[in-house]
Amino acid sequence: MNATGSEATPDPETAPGRIVLLTTSHRVAPGLLSWPAWQALHAADRVLCADGAHPQLPYLREAGIRVEETSPTAEELVAGCAGGHTVVVVATGEGEPALTDGLARLAGSGRVSMPELELLPASYDLPGARLLDLVQVMDRIRAECPWSSQQTHKGLAKYGIEEAYELVEAIEEGDRDELREELGDVLLQVIFHSRIAEDDPDAPFSIDDVAGGIVSKLIHRHPHVFGDETATTPEEVKAHWLRTKAIEKQRDSVTDGIPLGQPALALTAKLASRVRTAGLDVRPPHTEGIGYALLALAMHAESEGIDPEAALRAAARAYRDAIRRAESGG
Repeated sequence: MNATGSEATPDPETAPGRIVLLTTSHRVAPGLLSWPAWQALHAADRVLCADGAHPQLPYLREAGIRVEETSPTAEELVAGCAGGHTVVVVATGEGEPALTDGLARLAGSGRVSMPELELLPASYDLPGARLLDLVQVMDRIRAECPWSSQQTHKGLAKYGIEEAYELVEAIEEGDRDELREELGDVLLQVIFHSRIAEDDPDAPFSIDDVAGGIVSKLIHRHPHVFGDETATTPEEVKAHWLRTKAIEKQRDSVTDGIPLGQPALALTAKLASRVRTAGLDVRPPHTEGIGYALLALAMHAESEGIDPEAALRAAARAYRDAIRRAESGG
């Protein structure tokens, strides 16, 4: 307040100014910045960036923004804001920890009139953005790791089977942390095989081709979501799926496309499911032997809506627990 009771007008010569730390995501295309970010950049007295190869710089300069390639200390930055100036720092990928630590020390000292400090995110990660990191990491591993660079689809096949089983176990155990980890291990198999496929001299494809294929398939097989058809029950959804799948595949037999290398109980259940869905009346062979007895039992389980593979696995775990209790004398 001055002598008349009104607010004193700030002296622009002594105003501490403003620092804007502008952060961007490397997972978003350079130049796609938020409107507040562009406003801050155009209004700034100075724009600084320590990384001359920062991917945003060509787009900022194209927009008429003069960027100084410099790495000031905290003291130099505060001094540059004196007189009410605004300085925007385009942060590098590390986020300028040395600079922010220095500013925190200055502010804590109480000896410096600190400018206003604003952290302004200029771009944000979209859902799934970390998948781009995974692609980049896998690309580098494939190029630089002596083991990974020599792997083939055939050599990795066993790991895909192992990771799938470990995922099933995590689901059945109900362990959320384990589930997240095992999903990552399964995803690694997809990324790894896709990266190997890029090196094929005759028929290369990439993770984008893999993702594009499954996106097209999902859209085509969900006409009740992306098209004009309607489905209000899970049964109607399944009918849509089977109908569009049959048109796509044009199979000669309901058994086409069933992998015979899968576990026997799961194989039996899949065969029985295809037969039942197709409305066929095919009885199991009337032959003596434990295999045919198991076949009939698995078919019966499937007809009752029971996954025989999961049921036997649950029973086996219970048997394992009984063994452990016997071993401990319990």
